[in-house]
Amino acid sequence: METWIQGIMEDFGYIGVFFLIMLENLFPPIPSEVILTFGGFMTTFTDLTVTGVIIASTLGSVAGGIILYGIGLLLDVERLVKIVDKYGRILRLTRNDVYKADAWFDHYGFWTVFFGRFVPVIRSLISIPAGMSNMKFWLFLLLTTLGTLIWNTVLVHVGAAVGDNWTKIVEVMDVYSNIAYVVIAIAFLLFVFWFIRKKQLLKK
Repeated sequence: METWIQGIMEDFGYIGVFFLIMLENLFPPIPSEVILTFGGFMTTFTDLTVTGVIIASTLGSVAGGIILYGIGLLLDVERLVKIVDKYGRILRLTRNDVYKADAWFDHYGFWTVFFGRFVPVIRSLISIPAGMSNMKFWLFLLLTTLGTLIWNTVLVHVGAAVGDNWTKIVEVMDVYSNIAYVVIAIAFLLFVFWFIRKKQLLKK
C-alpha cells in the first residue's frame, strides 16, 4: 500500500495528497502517517512546499469528515431508535440507551471531535456520531479543521525535517497506532462489561 500511496503523490502532487487524505478518512486502514511524512519528505526534492502539503491534506481531511458527517445526518437518532426497537433484543439495547449516548455526545462531543483527530480510526469515524447528534455544522467544521491542521502540521514538518529517514517516523507512528488500537479495544471491552453488568443489576 505504501508504494501505491507514494506513486499517487509523486504523480499528482497536491491533488494526490488531497485525494489520499480524504480517502483515509473514509477508509481508515489507509495510514495518514505515511501520506503526511512522505509528503513532508517530498518537499525536500520537489516543487511541493510544506505549507502547500499541509493545506492540501487539511482540505482533504475536512472533505472526508464532511462526507461522514452527512452520513451521520442520514442515520439520525430517531432512525437509530427505530432500528434498536426492532433489533435491540439481539444487541441488548433499548431506545433509552440510544438517547443516553446521544445526550453524552451532546455534552462531550466538543472535546471528542477535536481530540479524536489525534487518534487512529477514531479520527475518521468520529464524524458520524457528530452528524447523528446534529452537532452544529460550523462547530464541527471548526473543530475538525483545527484538530486536523495540528496533526497534519506536525507530521508534515517532521517528514520534511528528517528527509530520507521519514520511514523511521512511520515506524514510530506505527507503534503509537498499535498502542492506540489496544487502548481502544480494552476501553470497548470494559464498556461492554460495564453495560452488561449494569443491565443485570437493573433486572434484580
